[in-house]
Amino acid sequence: MNFASDNTAGIDPDILAAIADANAGYARGYGNDDWTEAVERRLAELFEREVAVFLVPTGTAANALALAQVSPPWGVVFCHADSHIATDECGAPEFFGHGLKLVGLPGDGAKIAPDTLKTALAGYGGHSPHQMVPAALSITQASEAGTIYRTGEIAALAEIAHARSLAVHMDGARFANALVRLNASPAQMTWRSGVDVLSLGATKGGALAAEAVVVFEPARAAFMGERRKRAGHLLSKHRFIAAQFLAYLTEDRWLTLARRANAMADKLAEQLTATGLKPVWPVEANLIFVVLPRALDAKLKAAGATYYVRSSESLHVGTDNVLVRLVTSFATQESDIERFVGLCKKS
Repeated sequence: MNFASDNTAGIDPDILAAIADANAGYARGYGNDDWTEAVERRLAELFEREVAVFLVPTGTAANALALAQVSPPWGVVFCHADSHIATDECGAPEFFGHGLKLVGLPGDGAKIAPDTLKTALAGYGGHSPHQMVPAALSITQASEAGTIYRTGEIAALAEIAHARSLAVHMDGARFANALVRLNASPAQMTWRSGVDVLSLGATKGGALAAEAVVVFEPARAAFMGERRKRAGHLLSKHRFIAAQFLAYLTEDRWLTLARRANAMADKLAEQLTATGLKPVWPVEANLIFVVLPRALDAKLKAAGATYYVRSSESLHVGTDNVLVRLVTSFATQESDIERFVGLCKKS
């Protein structure tokens, strides 16, 4: 009954096999290999335009380097207060951005509303050179609450951001989960809605350590290669990241894996709702948030269930309850869902 994270799952067998296949023979290092070229071509096809692609082994590196690329050290990056870059990356965006400032904004379901962004931007301007300068907006798709920005919502935020010359960054650690739920194309959910740079995740979707920074205007990626190298995130045996991405994207495997993870979340949410434990936010990706009585929380953990207790500025659950996050993956088994829900029914 492991619902702690999609990071706790293993590697999809086809992706693991691709790593083994790439291990045969020799290949040029540092991204000068056939696998990397193939991934770049495939991503250009998927996003329906020329893109600049930089593969890295972690999502933190992808986010931090992407934001450093689009924001100067004196820049402000607006994000949701509960976003991963603000709460779980140990200051990496600020470190690699040489002092850029993250400003967390409120919003129900870990989503930023257009009026909230407008209000935040109104507080900047007219105090140069003393005040930091708004430089970027970062949104998470799917969000930390498992909710999803519709393409219209992305476009509305991007319009506000671009009017003030802000770049728009998308943290897409669970990009595929959002994509299949919306039944949108990668282009529709990114650059056609105003996204300038994407952190595209594969690790949570079934890879070992494979993330990408995708820049939709290649000219904007000038010296990104040097930035990645200087940060220590250019792997010499680069083909092993690229081979994972190639397998992940081949025959829409990434979408198949995401659909399974989402389907398991739907099943878990439906069965929990039937027991009276309705998710607090819509289940739109593969994350479920429910409020549990502390006694039930203790019982589930004693039975071997693993998950994280979370907090949210927008949700108060009282002293006798806890807010828990349950995450499904491509590897989640229905038997684990049934056992977990069965324990909840007996409470």
